Amino acid sequence: MQIIWKGQSCFQLLAQKAKNNQVSIVIDPFQDEIGLKAPSLEADILLITHDHHDHNNEKAVSGSPFLINGPGEYEVKEVYIQGILSFHDDAQGKERGDNTIYTIDVEDLRICHLGDLGQKELTNEQLEKIGEVDVLMIPVGGNFTISAKEALKIMSQIEPSITIPMHYQIPKLKEKLEGVDKFLKSLGIKSANPETKFSIKKKDIVPEEAKVILLKP
Repeated sequence: MQIIWKGQSCFQLLAQKAKNNQVSIVIDPFQDEIGLKAPSLEADILLITHDHHDHNNEKAVSGSPFLINGPGEYEVKEVYIQGILSFHDDAQGKERGDNTIYTIDVEDLRICHLGDLGQKELTNEQLEKIGEVDVLMIPVGGNFTISAKEALKIMSQIEPSITIPMHYQIPKLKEKLEGVDKFLKSLGIKSANPETKFSIKKKDIVPEEAKVILLKP
């Protein structure tokens, strides 16, 4: 599987189901009013975590994808997706509304995208649904989501093998978020070389070695 980050919370996952049979999954495409150029992507499956302009640009995605925009269980093109109700704030959604956490099971891997999670910790019910995670996409920029410090708490609850930070300040982004440095520093990581894309297979997962992967938008 290839994982590509387009900025903010937008990812494209390219999964191989069989030889010459690729599935494209796009998560949270943004509108260009946030200062970043809206991604132009093609997908078989489109996931939207919540209906805010920096996450819901369905028109940017071609290919007539199957749209999933809320909680539930789905099976599309042999990809198993679960949407889990969560909140955009730490007040049961009273301030910023609901958010959907997605788990994606494909290529023997479980990917978890937390969307704009604002809860300072996950409930036992949410954790049970999330299960064991190979790759976690987690917001770390604070302000509209959990902060770097709160992200550590969520990571300790989920215990993923690989963590990819998202939703933090990058050049041209108009929204004011914290940079990723604070998150890395809190983990004791002094420097990290961002990758253009990340390729992962199940055999690459080493449970005892938790890793943080930084991607270039």
